[in-house]
Amino acid sequence: MKEIAILGSTGSIGMQTMDVLRLYPDLFHASVIAAKKNINALLRQAEEFHPHTIVVTDEKAGKAFKDLYQGNATVLIGESALTDCVCADDVDLVLVSVVGIAGLLPTLTAIKNRKEIALANKETLVAGGELVMAAAKENAVLIRPVDSEHSAIFQSILGQDKKGIHKLIITASGGPFRGYTKEQLTSVTVEEAMKHPTWQMGQKVTLDSATMFNKGLEVIEAHWLFDIDYNQIEVVVQPQSLIHSMVEYKDGSIMAQLGNPDMRLPIQFALTYPERKYSPSHEFMDWSQISSIIIEKPNVQVFRSLPLAFEAGKAGGDMTTVFNAANEEAIRAFIGGRISFLQIYDVVETVLTKWHRSAITSVEDILQADKESRLLAEEIISRGCIC
Repeated sequence: MKEIAILGSTGSIGMQTMDVLRLYPDLFHASVIAAKKNINALLRQAEEFHPHTIVVTDEKAGKAFKDLYQGNATVLIGESALTDCVCADDVDLVLVSVVGIAGLLPTLTAIKNRKEIALANKETLVAGGELVMAAAKENAVLIRPVDSEHSAIFQSILGQDKKGIHKLIITASGGPFRGYTKEQLTSVTVEEAMKHPTWQMGQKVTLDSATMFNKGLEVIEAHWLFDIDYNQIEVVVQPQSLIHSMVEYKDGSIMAQLGNPDMRLPIQFALTYPERKYSPSHEFMDWSQISSIIIEKPNVQVFRSLPLAFEAGKAGGDMTTVFNAANEEAIRAFIGGRISFLQIYDVVETVLTKWHRSAITSVEDILQADKESRLLAEEIISRGCIC
């Protein structure tokens, strides 16, 4: 029995993780469940899975949860509890699926306590990749990626000599606006941006898919996760979401991982690695229904998130932290109706242009850059000083 801490248990990844636990109750137990404020879903999970510890990071929601909860688990409230709970002796593996930079400190703490890591939080490596990977190496912790693209690369390099890699090929669905021109994107709404053609995901990830900022984040994440130069990373559009990513080797061979677009597959592999078991989807690809596989180049003139990500990544230091923070603030402003869809790119580009790069030597450096770049993004949005 493997005891798991699920950080972000009421989100999209967390909910789908529960499907895996339901299928294999003899293999996994959710010893810790953690959420921000969805206390109704958390109460249902507590009743079903009987965790030892429950974390609610939002103070007001935490107090409301305590008033309603009648079980025996220890209830912890506040952001710091997210980090405290991963240190428990009864935790074997930590699944990090919280949104944003909130995943950084719990991940680093879990690594330093030599817990197994299943990482579904892009921002942890985007903002703190250098520190996180150094800690993982020092403590001999293998980070198991949950993102479908990084899981695909992870699977495609198993048993291979990393020195033989020519490049990583990260696939993108193209999102709901694949093929759109800038003119067509001038007035798109949040509701339209949320209509992803193949994947079922949370709001932030879905909107990042619509802007293709998710691919920019994944490029940076792949750089750190697989220790690959940015010049060896390519993004292509694969709208059927059948090829989840590929690895091209120096001899011209390409290893690809294919499968149905179901996040429960990479989630489960991160939990069962290196073993493979039947998944909750119980769906196998019907090749007789697939007449062709489509591959396209992304339109980087329209979806400017990709060149911005490569520029930030190559610049190094705190630039990727700033890239991530500016995007989060721009997305929040778009949801709030304060800026248009295309201005998301403008906000991020303006913040990166105005930012003075600094080296990252500590978590404090990351958190400070994150805080200050968010303030800069908000100032740009509020004043309308968008390039």
